[in-house]
Amino acid sequence: MSDKMKTLAELSAAASRDSEARNRLTYLFDEGKFTELDPYAMSGEDLSGVITAFGYVEQNPVYAFSQDISVKKGAMTEAHAKKISKVYSLAAKTGVPVVGIYDSFGADVTDPSSALTAYGYLLSKVSNLSGVVPQIAVVAGTCAGCAAMLAESADLTVIAKQGELYVAPNADIKDLAENAVKNGTACAVCESDKEACELAKELIAKLPQNNLSPVPMYEFEEPAFEGADDAQSSVKSVFDANSATELYADYGKASYTALATLGGATVGVVATNKTEDKLSSGDCSKIARFVRLCDAFAVPVVTFVDTQGFEANDTTEMQGAVKDMTKLASAYAEATTIKLSVVTGKAYGPAFVALAGRGANADLVYATENAAISALDPLTAVEFMQHDQLKGASDLTAKRNELAQQYIKENASAVLAAANGCVDSVIAAGDIRKTLLDSIEIMAGKRVTNLPKKHSNIQL
Repeated sequence: MSDKMKTLAELSAAASRDSEARNRLTYLFDEGKFTELDPYAMSGEDLSGVITAFGYVEQNPVYAFSQDISVKKGAMTEAHAKKISKVYSLAAKTGVPVVGIYDSFGADVTDPSSALTAYGYLLSKVSNLSGVVPQIAVVAGTCAGCAAMLAESADLTVIAKQGELYVAPNADIKDLAENAVKNGTACAVCESDKEACELAKELIAKLPQNNLSPVPMYEFEEPAFEGADDAQSSVKSVFDANSATELYADYGKASYTALATLGGATVGVVATNKTEDKLSSGDCSKIARFVRLCDAFAVPVVTFVDTQGFEANDTTEMQGAVKDMTKLASAYAEATTIKLSVVTGKAYGPAFVALAGRGANADLVYATENAAISALDPLTAVEFMQHDQLKGASDLTAKRNELAQQYIKENASAVLAAANGCVDSVIAAGDIRKTLLDSIEIMAGKRVTNLPKKHSNIQL
């Protein structure tokens, strides 16, 4: 055998050997089967350091790449970037989702100029494909510097517990994966790279193939749970059994966002009463980002409104909280997907306007019998309009609460809101599921044409 043939044989063996990068692709694709692209692509005397492939995820076609840290520590080289770029080009041509599995210490220090150019080119590819096909990033190991920006440009980022996602190292942060979910950089943290790939698989299966495809349809079971006191119980009682996948659970903790199915079809779920706290800056960013994701792929958004409104104090004002509130309102107002809102409790002032009001372009708005819809917080209304009745009260707090309840009954009831055209109908809590099913069905043909423009300039 010639030296050249020996080289080819060695190259073939190297390209087909087992590695963490290859194993991660088997976790992602159905039955662990995939077709590899450019397996012999070289970077100098080594392989490219990334495995690119296509296959099926829940019987739907998907492109993927998995960085191989065993080859030059997964360094981003020109050849490495070209392989990933090819994946994005093919996805753009075919309208097929992309999953990127990240595990690399960064750019190739032996040729930094080419590596930096490659990163910029890939960022452009990812950004141009954003909103066209779903993109899921899985941080399975180290994802640093420009690679972190690349991963965060995806629609959703999932991180394994051992994963590290950062632009610059910070010795004061001991658990980078937990930090990523707490600050909203990642939508979920998983115990292992296998579980992270499996979650990516679940998310891809719930999203449409591209921005022109209908939402996926599945067989489903009716919910067995009854009751709707908070976000989790509302979801369990309204949507298909065991269908909800919560996202950003550790970020913006007063709110709840999830992909679920209703009658077998994917919907986005937003609820504002995961806790009794008012909506924070994190909640606003979390909900706005989620609504924009759903809108990009025409996934209907169902919003459960039960909140006293937005946090408002000296600290939030100093931090420019109104910017985050405006971002949330803009995300709803701009979205053209089906938007249904159900007021299940408190809906005061700006919170009602942003999440359920006609100004937010809500298609249909419902309220349960115990909902309270008011331009002012009832306690604030009492201070302004019934202050004289508080004078001389032996228990000022009890008297204020009594007057607030009276104000809700007389001025902020669900029936009064319906009479004034703020909501379309008042429904029983037990009828929410059927009402939403009927509403999505009747709204299925929704078509909206916005003013011609390059893009909106929402607060970020």
